[in-house]
Amino acid sequence: MPRDLPLRRSLRSRLLWVSALVSLCSIVATAWLVVSLTAVAIGRERGQVLADDARIYDTLVGYAATHPDWTGAGPTVHTLSRQTGRRITLTDESRRPLADSDSEGAAGPLPSRASATVDALAVDTALARRTDGTSADRIDPRAVGPFRLDGRERKDLEARASRIAECLRGAGPPQDIEVTRAANGRAQVEVDGHVVDTGDRCGADGLQRRTRTESRALTQLGGLVNDCLADRHAAPVRLAADLTWLPADVRGAPDTRAVTACLATARREQLDPYVAPPALLFATAPDRKIATFFDLSGANRTRIAAVTVAVLLTTVTVTFVAGTRMVRPLRALTGAAQRMADGDQDARVEVAGDDEFGRLGAAFNLMASRRQELEQLRRALVSDVAHELRAPVSNVRGWLEAVEDGVVPADESLVSSLLEEAMLLQHIIDDLRDLSAADAGALRLHPEDVDAAAVLGQVARAHQGGAGSAGVELRVAAEEGLMLSADPMRLRQAVGNLVSNAVRHTPAGGTVTLSADREGDDVVFRVEDTGSGIGAEDLPKVFDRFWRAEKSRSRQSGGSGLGLSIVRKLAEAHGGSAQVSSVVGKGSVFSVRLPGRGLR
Repeated sequence: MPRDLPLRRSLRSRLLWVSALVSLCSIVATAWLVVSLTAVAIGRERGQVLADDARIYDTLVGYAATHPDWTGAGPTVHTLSRQTGRRITLTDESRRPLADSDSEGAAGPLPSRASATVDALAVDTALARRTDGTSADRIDPRAVGPFRLDGRERKDLEARASRIAECLRGAGPPQDIEVTRAANGRAQVEVDGHVVDTGDRCGADGLQRRTRTESRALTQLGGLVNDCLADRHAAPVRLAADLTWLPADVRGAPDTRAVTACLATARREQLDPYVAPPALLFATAPDRKIATFFDLSGANRTRIAAVTVAVLLTTVTVTFVAGTRMVRPLRALTGAAQRMADGDQDARVEVAGDDEFGRLGAAFNLMASRRQELEQLRRALVSDVAHELRAPVSNVRGWLEAVEDGVVPADESLVSSLLEEAMLLQHIIDDLRDLSAADAGALRLHPEDVDAAAVLGQVARAHQGGAGSAGVELRVAAEEGLMLSADPMRLRQAVGNLVSNAVRHTPAGGTVTLSADREGDDVVFRVEDTGSGIGAEDLPKVFDRFWRAEKSRSRQSGGSGLGLSIVRKLAEAHGGSAQVSSVVGKGSVFSVRLPGRGLR
């Protein structure tokens, strides 16, 4: 379409600019890549050295955490040396050798400065790889000491965990469930990588229950902590299994700083006999030649130029193809929008694919459909309002013309009839005003504590006369003391509309029952009648404006056709909802469900 051409030119112009910018960035990036090759190689070499250092340190800290001395550390040191190509030496603090991968001393003397100090009770967080499990006191989590379970306890927990895992695998949807072991040998169940206590769910005791070994060690640790606190003249505490603490005496508030310091000191004192003493680590490596991926020789410069040209051509081609594909759906959207602006309510675009343009086309079609529905609703509303107002206005006009022509005397019965028609007009206008306020969000509520039984009683008394005239019995069944927060006037209006509707459609001799009860956190008001009922095909339209069960839309049964619509709006204004259920020939049940705020 001609109107699409300026947009198309604008898009192509922008795409050309984007192509030029991308090409320039590609050239600059290629040049930067060549210049920084050596820096990248050096960085990678340094990163590898740091990774090797962290690996060596972590492995040796783990050995120290699980052994009381360094006597058997030789094989571990030799294995690390073969894996990293480094000479690894451990000495005590007096630099006496404990283990050395260069047993013959061919690599020469040790450096004057150690690479690190290996101490499971004072982990170097800059080198540690397990920072997620290392606590604030810098004690390695693999150092468990007296908390390590004996063989019988490990076997018992492992069997229990296996049963729980099998139970979980058969009790729910597929999950990654496996049995793992903590540092002290405790079996635990992991679901999707998270440790859980699922014993109660599958009929077994929880795995988190402390064993005799753990209880004994925890008691010992608690004693050490409280001895330290006593030396500091601080209140004692009681330790939990996860080493959190609570005041042991409610009369004295513990000193948090003192407890933290004493807990760290006590843990080190308790674990000291079970871990290897601190050792100096020396990790040295032979000189390595750092090389780049390729040098800047003539052949490599030619390759760089070829790559740059290839990147440029590829960028231009991809940009042109992408621009062409972008313009096509935009042209379709522009044409459909223009047709809609010209009055074509059926304007739609064809949706192809699930990319951004496809979703934009689907959103446009949804907007067009919604706009068409709203227009149809607007026209239907105008037609319905005109239909509802035409009958009473015609009656008033007819009677007044008859009086003016002298055909009918202006007696009391005529005035009463005209007043009835005027009140009907006022009722329709008031209902329309309430619906308009609700649609605009301007319906004001004044909530207060309301007794549900009292509300139902007031509504029943107000409609007792009309129900008696129609031969319908009103019954009230409400739970006493059922309170909620609501606007009492609007709540009575909503329930009253339901009662009026029920009385109007219940034959003489029938009953209308008002009830209120609690369902979960909600309060549900129900109005149940023994009337003619509503067909299943009509139930979705019950709360529509001006809808009546009579197909002729006659007013013989009374009402404005807006009462149920107002009920739904009032329920939604309170944050609730309105529902209906019905059986033809047996009656209907209308309910208003409101949130039970302030229930007592």
